[in-house]
Amino acid sequence: MLTVRIMRGHKANDFERIRADHKNEVMEDYVEAIAKFESEHGRCRGADLARYFSVSHPTVTQTVARLKEAGLVEIEPYGPIALTKEGKSIAKKSRQRHEVVFAFLLSLGVSESVAAVDTEGIEHHVSDETLRCMKRRLRDREG
Repeated sequence: MLTVRIMRGHKANDFERIRADHKNEVMEDYVEAIAKFESEHGRCRGADLARYFSVSHPTVTQTVARLKEAGLVEIEPYGPIALTKEGKSIAKKSRQRHEVVFAFLLSLGVSESVAAVDTEGIEHHVSDETLRCMKRRLRDREG
Protein backbone atom coordinates (compact mmCIF):
# COMPACT_ATOMS: atom_id res chain seq x y z
CA MET A 1 0.00 0.00 0.00
CA LEU A 2 2.79 2.43 0.85
CA THR A 3 4.48 1.76 -2.48
CA VAL A 4 1.31 2.70 -4.35
CA ARG A 5 1.06 6.04 -2.55
CA ILE A 6 4.70 6.83 -3.22
CA MET A 7 4.40 5.96 -6.90
CA ARG A 8 1.29 8.12 -7.37
CA GLY A 9 3.14 11.15 -5.98
CA HIS A 10 5.89 10.92 -8.59
CA LYS A 11 5.93 12.62 -11.94
CA ALA A 12 7.80 11.23 -14.94
CA ASN A 13 10.47 13.93 -14.66
CA ASP A 14 11.19 12.82 -11.05
CA PHE A 15 12.39 9.50 -12.38
CA GLU A 16 14.40 11.25 -15.09
CA ARG A 17 16.20 13.21 -12.35
CA ILE A 18 16.90 10.02 -10.43
CA ARG A 19 18.32 8.33 -13.54
CA ALA A 20 20.49 11.37 -14.23
CA ASP A 21 21.68 11.31 -10.61
CA HIS A 22 22.73 7.68 -11.04
CA LYS A 23 24.76 8.58 -14.13
CA ASN A 24 26.51 11.39 -12.27
CA GLU A 25 27.39 9.40 -9.13
CA VAL A 26 30.69 8.00 -10.37
CA MET A 27 31.68 11.31 -11.94
CA GLU A 28 31.02 13.17 -8.70
CA ASP A 29 32.84 10.58 -6.61
CA TYR A 30 35.88 10.76 -8.89
CA VAL A 31 36.12 14.56 -9.06
CA GLU A 32 35.66 14.74 -5.29
CA ALA A 33 38.44 12.16 -4.78
CA ILE A 34 40.74 13.90 -7.27
CA ALA A 35 40.21 17.19 -5.42
CA LYS A 36 41.02 15.44 -2.14
CA PHE A 37 44.29 14.01 -3.50
CA GLU A 38 45.26 17.34 -5.08
CA SER A 39 44.60 19.11 -1.79
CA GLU A 40 46.37 16.58 0.41
CA HIS A 41 49.25 15.48 -1.85
CA GLY A 42 49.53 18.16 -4.52
CA ARG A 43 48.60 15.73 -7.29
CA CYS A 44 46.43 12.76 -8.11
CA ARG A 45 47.51 9.68 -10.02
CA GLY A 46 45.44 6.86 -11.46
CA ALA A 47 46.99 4.46 -8.94
CA ASP A 48 45.72 6.71 -6.11
CA LEU A 49 42.17 6.43 -7.43
CA ALA A 50 42.43 2.68 -8.00
CA ARG A 51 43.46 2.19 -4.36
CA TYR A 52 40.91 4.69 -3.04
CA PHE A 53 37.96 3.10 -4.86
CA SER A 54 39.32 -0.48 -4.76
CA VAL A 55 39.01 -0.84 -8.51
CA SER A 56 41.39 -1.89 -11.27
CA HIS A 57 43.66 0.54 -13.06
CA PRO A 58 41.80 -0.06 -16.38
CA THR A 59 38.55 0.95 -14.63
CA VAL A 60 40.18 4.18 -13.47
CA THR A 61 41.63 4.81 -16.94
CA GLN A 62 38.20 4.38 -18.55
CA THR A 63 36.47 6.63 -16.01
CA VAL A 64 39.14 9.33 -16.23
CA ALA A 65 38.83 9.24 -20.03
CA ARG A 66 35.11 9.96 -19.67
CA LEU A 67 35.89 12.80 -17.25
CA LYS A 68 38.37 14.24 -19.75
CA GLU A 69 35.79 13.97 -22.54
CA ALA A 70 33.33 15.84 -20.31
CA GLY A 71 35.90 18.59 -19.75
CA LEU A 72 36.31 17.90 -16.04
CA VAL A 73 39.95 16.76 -15.96
CA GLU A 74 43.17 17.27 -17.82
CA ILE A 75 45.69 14.45 -18.10
CA GLU A 76 48.74 13.65 -20.16
CA PRO A 77 50.03 10.07 -20.61
CA TYR A 78 51.76 8.97 -17.40
CA GLY A 79 51.05 12.35 -15.86
CA PRO A 80 48.93 13.35 -12.89
CA ILE A 81 45.20 13.92 -13.19
CA ALA A 82 44.21 17.56 -12.71
CA LEU A 83 40.74 19.00 -12.36
CA THR A 84 39.66 21.72 -14.76
CA LYS A 85 37.84 24.79 -13.48
CA GLU A 86 34.52 23.03 -14.11
CA GLY A 87 35.78 19.86 -12.41
CA LYS A 88 36.82 21.89 -9.36
CA SER A 89 33.39 23.51 -9.25
CA ILE A 90 31.63 20.14 -9.32
CA ALA A 91 34.01 18.74 -6.68
CA LYS A 92 33.32 21.70 -4.39
CA LYS A 93 29.53 21.38 -4.75
CA SER A 94 29.72 17.63 -4.19
CA ARG A 95 31.89 18.09 -1.08
CA GLN A 96 29.48 20.69 0.32
CA ARG A 97 26.49 18.40 -0.30
CA HIS A 98 28.39 15.56 1.34
CA GLU A 99 29.14 17.66 4.43
CA VAL A 100 25.53 18.81 4.83
CA VAL A 101 24.08 15.30 4.48
CA PHE A 102 26.68 13.86 6.87
CA ALA A 103 26.05 16.56 9.49
CA PHE A 104 22.29 16.13 9.12
CA LEU A 105 22.48 12.36 9.66
CA LEU A 106 24.66 12.88 12.73
CA SER A 107 22.11 15.40 14.06
CA LEU A 108 19.46 12.66 13.83
CA GLY A 109 21.57 10.45 16.07
CA VAL A 110 22.95 8.19 13.34
CA SER A 111 26.35 6.83 14.34
CA GLU A 112 29.35 8.33 12.60
CA SER A 113 30.30 5.09 10.85
CA VAL A 114 26.79 4.49 9.49
CA ALA A 115 26.35 8.17 8.57
CA ALA A 116 29.61 8.05 6.60
CA VAL A 117 28.39 5.10 4.52
CA ASP A 118 24.83 6.38 4.08
CA THR A 119 26.06 9.81 3.05
CA GLU A 120 27.88 8.30 0.08
CA GLY A 121 24.57 7.25 -1.46
CA ILE A 122 22.29 10.03 -0.29
CA GLU A 123 24.53 12.91 -1.36
CA HIS A 124 24.08 12.04 -5.03
CA HIS A 125 20.29 11.89 -4.90
CA VAL A 126 19.30 14.61 -2.47
CA SER A 127 17.31 17.33 -4.21
CA ASP A 128 18.19 21.00 -3.87
CA GLU A 129 14.97 21.50 -1.91
CA THR A 130 15.78 18.73 0.57
CA LEU A 131 19.34 19.98 0.92
CA ARG A 132 18.07 23.49 1.71
CA CYS A 133 15.75 22.02 4.36
CA MET A 134 18.62 20.01 5.86
CA LYS A 135 20.76 23.15 6.04
CA ARG A 136 17.92 25.11 7.63
CA ARG A 137 17.31 22.38 10.22
CA LEU A 138 21.03 22.28 11.06
CA ARG A 139 21.11 26.09 11.45
CA ASP A 140 17.99 26.01 13.64
CA ARG A 141 19.62 23.43 15.92
CA GLU A 142 22.73 25.63 16.28
CA GLY A 143 20.82 28.78 17.12
